[in-house]
Amino acid sequence: MTWAATTAIMALLGPLAGLLWAAVAPEVTYVIVQGEALLADPEGQGPIGTDARFALIALVAGILCGAAAYAAGGRGNDVALLLGLAAGGCAAALLAWKTGHLIGLGDFQDAVRHARDGTTVTGVADLRATGVLMFWPLPAVAAYGLLELAVRRLPAGDRGDAGAGEADQVGGGEFDLESAPTGGDVDGRER
Repeated sequence: MTWAATTAIMALLGPLAGLLWAAVAPEVTYVIVQGEALLADPEGQGPIGTDARFALIALVAGILCGAAAYAAGGRGNDVALLLGLAAGGCAAALLAWKTGHLIGLGDFQDAVRHARDGTTVTGVADLRATGVLMFWPLPAVAAYGLLELAVRRLPAGDRGDAGAGEADQVGGGEFDLESAPTGGDVDGRER
């Protein structure tokens, strides 16, 4: 249940990030050639800047989601939270991309349909480097892990169960090793 709630909360953040991305994405100019929109400057800063701004928004959102999940989490639900962060980050990134791309898409398509050859048209936000979609889930999981390393909420190897191997237990029906006293073997002197 924890992973599903984490996934759903993060997925709801995706469209909001998409709206932000569409608002801050640089303008990309297209030239109409035989009814198709082609990049006016394929090596220009517009397409690269669009991808970079998406990556920055996703990176910040991923780090914040990972920190929030760590703050809200506790013992026993770490795996569920990490699964939720990974799945929710993927869903949020996809929703952000699709939402940001849809802003103004109808107007752009109408302009392309009715424009003459050689006319320039301003395009909508779109990703060319789809690898930046991983900039949401990976930093979310990494932030959670780094916070666990720094804060150490969970002691290494301790699950809180009383049983063999715990500092205050002896045997308990399981094979339990104890250290030998200094200077020799418990059963007798070693030769």
